[in-house]
Amino acid sequence: MNMQEAAEHSDQILDAVFAEIKPNVRWMHGPTTTNSCAVTRRRTVMTIVSAERRGSFLGVVDRFWRKSGYRIKAINKDVDVPAIFAQTQDGFGVSLIVAAEGQVHFDVDTPCVQESEVADSTSRATAPTYEGMEHIPRPNIRDDFWSAGASVARSAGSP
Repeated sequence: MNMQEAAEHSDQILDAVFAEIKPNVRWMHGPTTTNSCAVTRRRTVMTIVSAERRGSFLGVVDRFWRKSGYRIKAINKDVDVPAIFAQTQDGFGVSLIVAAEGQVHFDVDTPCVQESEVADSTSRATAPTYEGMEHIPRPNIRDDFWSAGASVARSAGSP
């Protein structure tokens, strides 16, 4: 497997977990990074996942990864910045990290593979891309379910 094939497989891993999350959340691509033999694909959830719904969100992902045969390597149960770290049967590292202000990030790290060029993902983001911005803004898309309980100021979409 080369880096491009590994990146495409990473996209499939991410597509599968996002397909499992119901109701759907809106997301955008984070930066793809490479080193001498590995690739990291990233996605950032732009839907506001309220503190009240965060446990449900993590539960959906945790159950899906376990059902898919992933080995759960670590769970951070911190109330403000929980995370799940797992590994696929073929050695891809997957993680869900809740960062500042509830921003949810997914990463897939490939195992070491044959060096090659890596194209941008062909998976279509479901949130605006915020092209030209230096940083990804905080979550700013409300959802009747996932955003339930989020403060009005946060739901107004201010980054």
